[in-house]
Amino acid sequence: MFDPITLKLNVDPLIISALQEDISSEDVSTNCVMPSEKLGEADLICKEDGIICGLQIFSRVFELLEDRMKTEFFVKDGEWAEKGKLIGKIYGDMRVILSGERTALNYLQRMSGIASYTYFTAELLKGRNTKLLDTRKTTPNNRIFEKYAVRIGGGNNHRYNLSDAVMLKDNHIGAAGGVKEAIRMAKEYAPFVRKIEVETENLEMVKEALEAGADIIMLDNMNYEEIKQGMEIIEGKALVEVSGNITKENILKLADLGVDFISSGALTHSAPILDISLKNLHSI
Repeated sequence: MFDPITLKLNVDPLIISALQEDISSEDVSTNCVMPSEKLGEADLICKEDGIICGLQIFSRVFELLEDRMKTEFFVKDGEWAEKGKLIGKIYGDMRVILSGERTALNYLQRMSGIASYTYFTAELLKGRNTKLLDTRKTTPNNRIFEKYAVRIGGGNNHRYNLSDAVMLKDNHIGAAGGVKEAIRMAKEYAPFVRKIEVETENLEMVKEALEAGADIIMLDNMNYEEIKQGMEIIEGKALVEVSGNITKENILKLADLGVDFISSGALTHSAPILDISLKNLHSI
């Protein structure tokens, strides 16, 4: 759940923008059939099994349209819901329910889909010390929601944005003139509290990153044997992140090598939505 300050400063403007995208001047369909305020209620129903996430955002959509709107939920974020389960109800002006329905469901379905996808992936690592991480491969203007959903699903957040951490990728290394030079420049520029992570593509780069004092070494798009050799080179002298080509078939083998982190962009860019509907709208 987002705290009140984060909600007001960073979440509300994004929700308002989404609502403005959907209602550019007026909701013509609703105004046709509902010319004046009429109190009603509707049911929120889960249409497939999965982890629920985004209930606060669902409520907030309607509250920003009309602060008298009320929601009641029968599950919490992070809880499992089965197909057909009534997970909540919304009460208030039926015009607001009709106008906010699609935007509210878009958030809830997307966030629940990411939480569910993350949950099934994280379960594969259960009992191991390897942490599952997300990436910055998120939908523009939806990162705050998608990274929250990863946490609810049992994953962990990598850096939130470019201001969070020093992460030297292939193009940074190329621009600096090499691994050692990039790390040297990072140490001179970045505050001492920032760890330095370096993306490596081969074993020679791994050796260079280790010798130059990288705090975290990413083994990127390497095959299993290369990762195994990389772990032997690093030998606990730096934290190790593995990324690229992560599948259900190889994730356990990688964890068994003792890697500290496995990052997967698929948690946010490939998760399908969880089908959830708002049904049975009627007056009260």
